[in-house]
Amino acid sequence: MSQTSPPRKGRADHRSSSRARHRRMRSDPGSGAGLRWEGLDRLVYKQDGRTFKEVTRQLLFDAPHELTVQLRYFEIAAGGYTSLEKHAHAHAVLVLCGHGRALVSSMVHTIAPFDLIEIPPWSWHQFRADPDAILGFLCLVPSERDRPVYPTQDELEAMRNNALVRSFIRF
Repeated sequence: MSQTSPPRKGRADHRSSSRARHRRMRSDPGSGAGLRWEGLDRLVYKQDGRTFKEVTRQLLFDAPHELTVQLRYFEIAAGGYTSLEKHAHAHAVLVLCGHGRALVSSMVHTIAPFDLIEIPPWSWHQFRADPDAILGFLCLVPSERDRPVYPTQDELEAMRNNALVRSFIRF
């Protein structure tokens, strides 16, 4: 006779209510056309379109009561970029397709498929696709998280004291 352990304190027992989910990718990763998953809409990156250019997102996984994380796929069109921002939560980014660069704190990194980027809490960050290629990446974040903070004029001026950062950032 097998025994099962009781659920951990504060967590629901998902043995009877778990649902397996399977999302099939419906595009060719090598085609340069970007990635899409069955049954998922491409969403607007953010409502305020002034701080970014040509970015979409797909919410691949959101199970706040099971794992307390979201897995999202972001795609930046050639020459596009995400918001320059920071926040209290850390997140992990895994590049799946394309090429570009990423600002993390005061460092600019060249990024390509299968590179993993850790964004520490309260670190300025921004992603840019190269002019001739899309940049697609997975982003793992806590389901419950704080809102992004955008730089003030004083913070932008301080960042622009670093020549590498100055030439990279878009705001």
